[in-house]
Amino acid sequence: MKAVHFGAGNIGRGFVGLLLHEGGYELVFSDVAAPLVDAINAVSQYTVHEVGEGGHDRVVTGFRAVNSATHPDEIVEEIATANVVTTAVGPTILRFVAPHIVAGLGLRDPASPPLQIMACENAINATDLLRDEVKTLAAEMWDALAGRAVFANTAVDRIVPAQPAGAGVDVTVEPFFEWAIERPPFGDEPPRIPSAHFVEDLAPYIERKLFTVNTGHATTAYFGAAAGVEKISDALSDPGIAAKVAATLEETSALLGAKHGLDPAQLADYRATILARFRNPLLPDTVWRVGRQPLRKLSRHERFVGPAAEAAERGLSVDALVGAMAAALAFDDPEDEQSVDLQRMLREQDADTFTGTVTGLEPQHPLFAKISTVVAARQAELTA
Repeated sequence: MKAVHFGAGNIGRGFVGLLLHEGGYELVFSDVAAPLVDAINAVSQYTVHEVGEGGHDRVVTGFRAVNSATHPDEIVEEIATANVVTTAVGPTILRFVAPHIVAGLGLRDPASPPLQIMACENAINATDLLRDEVKTLAAEMWDALAGRAVFANTAVDRIVPAQPAGAGVDVTVEPFFEWAIERPPFGDEPPRIPSAHFVEDLAPYIERKLFTVNTGHATTAYFGAAAGVEKISDALSDPGIAAKVAATLEETSALLGAKHGLDPAQLADYRATILARFRNPLLPDTVWRVGRQPLRKLSRHERFVGPAAEAAERGLSVDALVGAMAAALAFDDPEDEQSVDLQRMLREQDADTFTGTVTGLEPQHPLFAKISTVVAARQAELTA
């Protein structure tokens, strides 16, 4: 069995690639960073170091890497004979993966089992985005190629911080992970990934993860940055920050309960597990890494506006979520392009224009005025 994985970064090697390896797949990493590709091909194994309670080292073997920028034909040939294709590149990069998949499907033996494609991204229904890109590119060829692939959405969860210097291709991660995959698209033959969790309805798992892990992580980062704290674990040691993060996640849990019927007690346990993970002092994660790309994180279907909009539509409390968004507006990192753009837009646009542009909300939406109010407050700080 062979799996082609796009994105040989820390998530690719320390999470998706690791679990595919443990499922018995030969691994082919695809990346466009030449030094990383060379480093992977220079070793015969790498180690995933799990730090924290219950963690241990896991060794990965049986892999190689292809530079899809300089050798696109090679990765297309690998796809043509693969069993599985996965990605961990970021939702906005999926459109660059799609051409390789289209070409690989074109070379694929029509009699072979369908290629099983899963986008492992921090986005809702990311595989659907990839499938749409593939379908658009295939155009009139799609009818012939459609039967050669199946696309399944996934929800992935593992904290992989910035890596220590000199680690090579080894990866340091937390012990906890969750990979939920929707079962129905595969029929009677799902991929062999023993550590994955196959479910009939993925939506509750995706939103539970995004609106708890991603929302909580970013909330911790933005309040931590505002307080001048460097590490995520240290930010949650501050009782004031911890209380704000907890309040934010209570609001997202209330939405998850109302929308999906999830049990409040189980959601409370899940929140406690997530916050304990964030407090892991052995993960050298910083508020600056977690808080980067604030414009994306404040967009319509992301970790703040997404749950807050649905909660507001249901008449649920959103005060803590709006407070977290206010903290995001103050995130000022000159090393992060989106942070620089965020602060520039706050200076150049009025509050309502900024709110509509960044959040994608219509002025009549019940959340719009609340966000516009905190935007105006941030703008007043910048001009004071």
